[in-house]
Order: sequence, then C-alpha cells, then structure tokens
Amino acid sequence: MTNSGNVPVRHATMRVRNLAVVLEHIARHQPVTRARLAELTGFTKTTVSNLVGILDGAGLVVDGAPVHEGERGRPGVAVSLRGDGAAGLGLEVGVDHLSACVLDLARRVRYRHVVTGDNRGREPAAVLAALAGLADEAAAAAAGQGLTVAGAAVALPGLLDRENGVVRHAPNLGWTDVPVTGALAGLRAEYDNEANLAALGELWFGGGARLGDFVHVSGEIGIGAGIVVDGRVFRGAHGFAGELGHLVAEPSGPPCPCGGRGCLEQVAGRDALLRAAGIPAGGAPLDALAARLAAGDGTASAAAARAGRALGGALAAAVNLLDPDTIVLGGVYPPLADWIVPPLRDALAAGPGSLRRAVPPVEVSALADGAAVLGAAGLVIERLLADPAPLLP
Repeated sequence: MTNSGNVPVRHATMRVRNLAVVLEHIARHQPVTRARLAELTGFTKTTVSNLVGILDGAGLVVDGAPVHEGERGRPGVAVSLRGDGAAGLGLEVGVDHLSACVLDLARRVRYRHVVTGDNRGREPAAVLAALAGLADEAAAAAAGQGLTVAGAAVALPGLLDRENGVVRHAPNLGWTDVPVTGALAGLRAEYDNEANLAALGELWFGGGARLGDFVHVSGEIGIGAGIVVDGRVFRGAHGFAGELGHLVAEPSGPPCPCGGRGCLEQVAGRDALLRAAGIPAGGAPLDALAARLAAGDGTASAAAARAGRALGGALAAAVNLLDPDTIVLGGVYPPLADWIVPPLRDALAAGPGSLRRAVPPVEVSALADGAAVLGAAGLVIERLLADPAPLLP
C-alpha cells in the first residue's frame, strides 16, 4: 500500500527536478522561447509555462524580446537567466594571497578582488577569519549590484578531506588536520582542492569541451594537477588525486616541506624558479623574471629550462597513466610559457617511449592564476542550476 503521506514530498521533489531541467536548458540555450523549451525538455507547453512562471517568481529568469522561430505563427517571448538576483561566491586561500570572485547566474564576473600577503606561518584561524572578512566584502559588493550571494565554494591547497571538511596536509601553509567547515558563517559553503577547481575553471571558462580529457597544471608555490575526464574532475579513491608537485623530479634535490626531497615543486614551483633565477622576493618578482628571460639572461633561462624539463618528466608519467587529450598549463606558467614550454615538450616527448605515437598538445591557459577562484564561483552556479530549491520562495 502506498503511504499517501509521502505524496506531497514526492510531488515537491519532482517539481524541483523539473525546474532544474528547465533552468539547465535556459542556461544552455538562452535566449530561448517556451515553445523551444517544450521541445528540448519533452514537457508540455503548459507545464513549461508553469515552470518558467515559478522561476520568474523566484527571480531566476526574465522575459526578453519576442522572437520568431519559424515562418508562421506569433513570435514567442525569449527567456534568459537574470543578471541580478542570485549569485555564486568563489574564494581561494593561497600561500601568498586570498581572493574572491562573484558570478551571477549568467556566469558573468560581477566582482573580483585579490588580497596579497604571506599566509605561511600564520595561524589557520587567522587566515580563515581574513577569508571570512573577504567573503563579507564580496557579498556587500554584490548586494550593491542587486545580487544576493546564495552559496560559496572555497579553493584550498594541499590534501583536503572534503567529506569531513578538514585540510589534512597543506605543507606550504604548514597546516595539518585543520577543520575548515563553518569558516564562513551564514553561507552555504563547500570546500575543494585548488587544482580541482582550477581545472573546472578551465573547463567552464577557458578551453572548455574542445580540450577533451585534460590535465590542468596549477603552477604556484606548490604544483597541483586537476584531472578532467568526461567533463568531470577525477578525484581518486580518497580525493587526493593530482598531487603532481610531490613527484620526485631530482632525487638529490632540495628538501620539501612535505618531508621528501627533490619534489617537483622544489624545482618548478614559483619560489623555486625565482630562487634559481636569482630574483629577490618582494615587488613583482614574476614580472622581473619575465623581463630577464626576454632579455636573454643566462641564469633565468637556465632556471626556466630546468623547470620545463622537470615538468615534462613528471607529466610524461601522467600521460602514460591517464592518456589525456590535452595538457593545460595554468597558474604562474602562462607568462613564462615561451621559455618553459619548449623544454617541457622535449621532455614530454622523450618520456613516454615507444608506447605512444604522439604526445598530447600542451596549451597555455588564458585564465592563468585566476582559474581556481573562477572555478569555485562557477561550481556554486552549477549547483544552483542543478538544484534551485534553496532559491525558491
């Protein structure tokens, strides 16, 4: 016997699912008429009109100008996502910065801010408090544009236990078993690894689907890899996949904060590159490095070539394991690509051996070091479009 008490619950769940289907098609095909939405979803025109009415009442969509979709009949009114109303907040904790980004439902950047400062050695509570303050500033800036932040996602370095909301180990920050859940009071928030969110940023706002299955390398002080397969991030059994920076590049190389020696990030990470090139800290060291490289400085060129070879060797192993369509370089590498990519490609070609006829192309991300915070904000929008229940009246 059916429990009639569950019928309202099932009906409400089905309504939200149907709203999500319509919202997804609006996001993908906007501006789009109700008649076209009926064709795309398989719902009746009456059902589509009712669902669009609910979404309109929730401030998620807006009618635009009438459009003709055929030679006959009256023009239909096109529906689009609203540019005001709900918004997603992306945040990032880096070793040397905190950043924020706000996207509206149409995935347009409405606010972006970066606060530089060395977070190494700072108490985790102080860093998270500063992040919460940045979130408040971003939410206030969004409110000034008629937007309401409906959720947040935070990009964090290191090994993150997403299920329990704990940074298990972030050696460059000096964090071990640091709980992060609840750091953003009053916001629906989720937390993810920086490299994974950078890969999603590249998927949604960069190269996109044309990249196929790809490995996105986030080159910062540390080095992480986000692995995208079939349009989804591959996380591994425990969520720790992609720790490229702690593959051993030079067995007798310098010690790493992780406890190892000769890790890739000690050769090809940002700080390692600057040290090897003789660039002092402070000011704009990456600009100084690029200027020296452009001028043909021998020390800087040798540092970049060494980093490129180390990256290529590490990625050769990843290519053999994962067989990606494309490798994408992000983070600090794009402005240095002219000097890093050639030795990287050479090492990559030499690494796989005779098992492959060709190595995957290496592309340079246009998003550079902004991919992770953009991916974080994009993740919130994806979640809202897939489940608009929190936004409904």
